[in-house]
Amino acid sequence: MAAAPDIHGTVAPGFEPVRDAFTENFTRRGEVGAGVCIWHRGRLVVDLWGGVADPASGRAWEADTPTTMFSSTKGMSALCLLMLAERGRLDYDAPVADYWPGFAQAGKAGITVRTLLNHRAGVVGFDEPLCIEDFELRPERVVEICERQAPAWEPGTKQGYHGVTFGPYAAELFRRASGGQTIGQFFAEHVAGPLGADVYIGLPEEHDARVATTLGPTLADKLLRVVPKLFLHRGIEGRVFRQAVQRSSCTRRAFAHPADLGAAGLANYNTYRVRRLELPWCNGVGTARGLARVYQALVAGGTLDGVTLARPESLTPVHARQSWVERDEVLRKPLGFSQGFIKEETHLFCPNTTMFGHPGAGGSLGMADPTAGVALGYVMNKMGPYVRSPRALALCHALYRSPGLQAGQAA
Repeated sequence: MAAAPDIHGTVAPGFEPVRDAFTENFTRRGEVGAGVCIWHRGRLVVDLWGGVADPASGRAWEADTPTTMFSSTKGMSALCLLMLAERGRLDYDAPVADYWPGFAQAGKAGITVRTLLNHRAGVVGFDEPLCIEDFELRPERVVEICERQAPAWEPGTKQGYHGVTFGPYAAELFRRASGGQTIGQFFAEHVAGPLGADVYIGLPEEHDARVATTLGPTLADKLLRVVPKLFLHRGIEGRVFRQAVQRSSCTRRAFAHPADLGAAGLANYNTYRVRRLELPWCNGVGTARGLARVYQALVAGGTLDGVTLARPESLTPVHARQSWVERDEVLRKPLGFSQGFIKEETHLFCPNTTMFGHPGAGGSLGMADPTAGVALGYVMNKMGPYVRSPRALALCHALYRSPGLQAGQAA
């Protein structure tokens, strides 16, 4: 068991189990640096941070330390699209090609915005290779590859997590529907800026020195966890790992390109070259406080401290599982989506089906639970070889067994 670092911050009475789980993440589950922030029924009840942001320099994790959120970025992108729809600029049930005519190529003419955002379009991976330079210097090539990509199944008939493709498709759809503004620009102007939320899709250079260093799985992690799962694990983790090495599987296709922004390219996320780009599926940067603040606005009906992101009636449809399957074609588990937000199994992050948000590779998590009145943001810098992070799960399970939350539910 590792020694616990100094844990900083505050916990409201009745939510002490979250502090215990946060501490145990360091002592038992390999946490290096992290922050977690939780609101409950309009009250900040957990605001904790600890550990090391950069082991090489010894820089400590502070209250305002941001880190790369990986797929938790998708939740912020989904919010921007929801806000665009509320403004009358986007119709979820209209064909994507109405906004982006080139999208209609290769059998995609009938795919609606909702089908695309709910991971049912079949454009589950890119058959043509892409790299950082394409997003950096040749964005028109990214658009052309999106247009040429054919679906892996008849659109609407299956669901498979569009782990990478969600981002480029959402980005171009947003740009076309908004009249030229990018998701990152819109998010800064209409979400993060007004709320004072320390979250970015496309990081301004003045914030780069604060960002925690992303730490990939060690050789020991791979030998002790990945290899046994690949060959011996009979559950979800084993299924995903085995599918990931099968050349023709949807799981492999979903994460094959761009390779330098995938598992083999984790070091690239520690460069400002990548952080400054708008990659709305993987490179959002934020603090636990910032992520929780955005979701608190959504739990509160769309308005927080006088800042309105959306009306309650625009958020209500997201509370339901718009798409749900017992075995997602990519993640090989029960899973659902609503307009780009993830809908998870009730034994994982949250016991209520109204929960919406998005986890990220390694463990980061942003979520809203309208039923319990909970908003949560968790960010960390140590990646792990898991489909769902045991550290994020430990925090969520501790939250829902906390006397403070249970008392609020009873009331």
